[in-house]
Amino acid sequence: MYYTNFVSSPEGYFHTVICNSREYQNTTVNNDLHYILWDDPVREQPLTLTTEYFENMTSSGAAFARKFVHDDPVLDMIDKELLGRSKDHVTPGGWCLGLHKWDNNPCSVIGDPNILKPGPGAKRLEGLVLRQLSTELFRANQCQIHEVSSKE
Repeated sequence: MYYTNFVSSPEGYFHTVICNSREYQNTTVNNDLHYILWDDPVREQPLTLTTEYFENMTSSGAAFARKFVHDDPVLDMIDKELLGRSKDHVTPGGWCLGLHKWDNNPCSVIGDPNILKPGPGAKRLEGLVLRQLSTELFRANQCQIHEVSSKE
């Protein structure tokens, strides 16, 4: 019922359902993999991420981030430094067989689109998942169901 009147219900809905399901209570880590900054005290909207927050955002290991302004320079930084994407080009992947030079698009020569090669982003995601599943973090961040007795 809470999410009926919530502005961004998809962001928290599934996490809430999963974390409150008995089937998953001992297997789910309460982490949505997002880097989000909030004012203190918390307001309705998160802070807008800019180049000022790039280092903290990337070192957090989070797979996703929000909120950004359209065409903000931080988006170009993400493309270039994290995704290896040049302006007006697709993000290179295992299917890109061309050489990556200053004036050359590595995806100008395309191989098998079904070939996936983990890149630096996959390694960062792996590190985040391994940290969340580590012995010291998993139980502390695990979703928990709080039983309500009939007397309450």
